[in-house]
Amino acid sequence: MELKGKTILITGGTGSFGKACLEALLDHHEPGNVRVFSRDELKQSELQQRHRGDDRLRLFLGDVRDRERLVRATRGCDLIVHAAALKQVPACEYNPFEAVQTNILGAENIVSAAIANEVPRLIQLSTDKAVNPVNLYGATKLAAEKIVTQANTYAGDTDARFANVRYGNVVGSRGSVIPIFVEQAKRGELTITDERMTRFWITLPEAVEFVLSALKIMEGGEVFVPKIPSMRVVDMADAIAPDARRTVIGIRPGEKLHEVLLTEDESRHALELEDRYAILPEFPSWRAAPYTHGPPVEDGFRYTSDSNERWLTAEQLRAMLPALEAVV
Repeated sequence: MELKGKTILITGGTGSFGKACLEALLDHHEPGNVRVFSRDELKQSELQQRHRGDDRLRLFLGDVRDRERLVRATRGCDLIVHAAALKQVPACEYNPFEAVQTNILGAENIVSAAIANEVPRLIQLSTDKAVNPVNLYGATKLAAEKIVTQANTYAGDTDARFANVRYGNVVGSRGSVIPIFVEQAKRGELTITDERMTRFWITLPEAVEFVLSALKIMEGGEVFVPKIPSMRVVDMADAIAPDARRTVIGIRPGEKLHEVLLTEDESRHALELEDRYAILPEFPSWRAAPYTHGPPVEDGFRYTSDSNERWLTAEQLRAMLPALEAVV
């Protein structure tokens, strides 16, 4: 499905991803209009000022916990990008039912609204933390993945189809380790949880284009996983502040040493495409023809941040974040 001329809704549209997705759509994909759905009136006002004069922008105040409001916001939509979530791990641990209401019930609500209005395509943003989750945030996103995948069954014989994207840490996003290191570098000391730790990394523009490309090729029920590089936490420290002191503080509650984007069990029903993996649903009752966009991955394949074939160097990280040049 092409994006040109389409009506597109972004939930969580005033967040880091939502704003970047909006700009990419308006600048490069010629949508009919883009609806931004979020609960922050100040951020919506700032967004309106930034895009003053662009009549393709529509602003909807609302919360994904409110199904009725979502039904109203999705009426007449062609595509939905579901990016709204509570994603800070410590906050979700401390406020578990708040995370459940937004991340799980919110996913159910947007799915129900899309089915009610027969929206042709919905894609949800997931995370590597949904794989074998060890914290509540990951558990809620795993549940959301299952809800979105199974929505294809509930959509019945309508044109509505649902899929997920699952990727790693976004370089420079709020709350990630890189902005923390940049700030700590000013004081000459970095705190490192564990020197063995590795993570998957993707830039915000790459994440946006990956999501939009998935909207174009999805058939329903897939979990799309991009082929992205890993980086060691000590290499991040070298890139940002090579001369700073380092203090090892230990892994925080709910953290892993390494992240996983595709498990051995999922590999039994996953395909390898040129730039991504597609994890297929095990019981695709809604699909009339087999999914044949790529060969199956090897049996027992496991895509993890410590066994990745692609690695970011300190120089490559600096190229991703020009602002780091002023720090090192």
